[in-house]
This record gives sequence, C-alpha cells and structure tokens, in this order.
Amino acid sequence: MKSFFSDKRVLVTGCCGTVGSELVRLLLEKYRVGELLGLDNNESELFFMEQLYGRTQAHFSLGDVRDRDKLLRKMRGINMVFHAAAFKHVELCERSPFDAVQTNILGMQNIIVAAGENNVERVIFTSSDKAVNPTNVMGTSKLMGERLMTSAHSSARDGTTIYTSTRFGNVLGSRGSVIPLFNKQIRQGGPVTLTDPNMTRFIMSIQEAARLVIDSAMYANGGEVLITKMPVIRIQDLAAVMIREIAPEYDLDPENVEIRIIGTKPGEKMYEELMSMEETRRAWELERYFVVLPAFANLYRNIEYKYDDLVSREVTNPYHSGNEQALSQEEIAMFLRQNNLLRGNGKTGDTIDRTASDECEGL
Repeated sequence: MKSFFSDKRVLVTGCCGTVGSELVRLLLEKYRVGELLGLDNNESELFFMEQLYGRTQAHFSLGDVRDRDKLLRKMRGINMVFHAAAFKHVELCERSPFDAVQTNILGMQNIIVAAGENNVERVIFTSSDKAVNPTNVMGTSKLMGERLMTSAHSSARDGTTIYTSTRFGNVLGSRGSVIPLFNKQIRQGGPVTLTDPNMTRFIMSIQEAARLVIDSAMYANGGEVLITKMPVIRIQDLAAVMIREIAPEYDLDPENVEIRIIGTKPGEKMYEELMSMEETRRAWELERYFVVLPAFANLYRNIEYKYDDLVSREVTNPYHSGNEQALSQEEIAMFLRQNNLLRGNGKTGDTIDRTASDECEGL
C-alpha cells in the first residue's frame, strides 16, 4: 500500500473537514505520499493545518470546488484526487438547497472536468448512505454526485482517469455529530434529545472512514460504487450508554439525566440504506465491501472488474440498517471506548461547544 502512494501527487478537497483532515494525516504520516495538496474554503483551519504540517511535501490552499478555474490549475500534475468537500448537514441543506446544489453537484462536475483535463489517474468521491433512495436535499445531491462519477467514467474517450465513489454511513465523533452533542447535553445535566427512539444508523469511526476511503483507491476499476460494511446501532441505545458512562464523570447520577423525544427533523429517515434493492441486481460482495457495478458499460472500452477478495457475485438483500442486527449496549460501549469517544469531566468541553453546530454527515 505504501508503495502505491509513495511517488503520487495527491489532492484532497475539503481537507479541513473531519474525514478530509484524517485523510491528510494518513496520507502524510502512514502512506508517505510524494506530495499532498489540500484545498478548503475554511481559512482559519487551513492556517492551523499549515502549522501542523509545515513540511515540503504538504501544501494547503484556500479555494472552493465551485471555482472550476482554480481546480483546473490545482490539478496540474496531480495523480490522484480524494474529493471530500461537501455540504453534509441534512437540515441545513433542506433550508439552503441552492447552495447544496452549487457545492455538492456543480462542484462535483467541476472536479470531474478538471480531473479529465489534467489526465488525473484516479478520482475517489466520498459519498453517503443518504444517497440511497434519498428523502432529502443532501442525499439527493450525493446521489447526483455518484451518478456524475459513473457517467464520467463511462463517457471518457481516452480512458486514462478512473472515477469511483465510496459510500459509507455516519462517522461517530465527527464535527457536529451526535457524540459531542450528547456529551454537551449530559455535561449540562440533560435532557438528552432524541428524534425517535426506534431510529437506527450505520456507524464507523473517523479513522475507519479515512482508511477505507484510501483503500478504495486500490480497489477502483472505474464507475463502480464501493459500499463499506458497517455495524448498526439504535440511537436510543447510544444515548443510554453515553449517559451511563459519562454522567458519573460530571458528578451526575445517570438516573437523573432525562432522555427527551423531540420528533424527526425535516428530511430525516428512521433508518439508513447503504444499498437499495435495485442495486442488488448488479452488486458483488467483497470481504469488507459491497461493490455496485455501473448500470451501463463504458462506451469506448471494455472493463474487466476484478477484486482480489471477492466473496460472491450474487447479493440478494439490500443493505439496510433496519434489517441488520444492531449492536448491544455493551458492544456500543466497547466501540466508543476503542475509538476514544467516551470523554467526560470537561476534558473536551471547549471542543464540544465549538463543534456541536458544525457540519456533519448524518448523526
């Protein structure tokens, strides 16, 4: 894996986001890329990233995926693009659909055009479970991103650029996610707010998300969607575990921390889907992924899809959080401990306050 990246010039869009910043860390520290360029429109976070990675092979620029000319310039000589820039907060995208379209759809189109013009070897798009049978603006925009990627690979005449999407669920501990929100609410003595006690979600850690996005670059044949296999939780169980584990660190009795049901938000699903029934007809199962092959073939060349860890060429059931066995409360507690997500006693108070209202994907 290290040799695959060692001489590559890599661009990460959305490099200051939760997944983007972890991609930057892994690509620099573990995979030793030849050169890394980071692009984001968050000036303050870019400054801090410059301070953290003040080295010759890492460079960070202020920019936006809405700016095609900027992308055309930044992709000169680039071998690989990890596209993680997006608007991801469901409720905010519902209220500002024009902005979601500008960034998540037209921005995706700009990435594709710039990559094709510069003969980039691979483009990996970080998609979302909300792209499956979408009921909200954010999910619909992510679905369009996937469709644009598949179409770009299908219609590429020279066939030099591989376009692949990787789809995964909620990243626990990401900025604006339910983990810092619940932590803040517990620290204040409650109530801990749930939209619905029966709601289920796919989950993964920030580290797992970034690592699997990088792995997708190795798997990519072109035009497919790689779907990460993930555990499922009930949101009510997550709240109960966090209250039980964290409340004592704030000198609170868990029995006195209320869980309050506030109702679902606009566009919010009761469950999440990572693969639809329609997609099962062209899905294969790998050890850690499902892969959904393109619905239409490349117009200019035949592609033989090969994966070393192929388990089956037949998938019969959609991948749906309502149909999967949810983790027990004990398993949830173990997951949170293993990923350092149970932090109380005010240790992360400043971070929680700052990030609880930032963008997140899902939870």
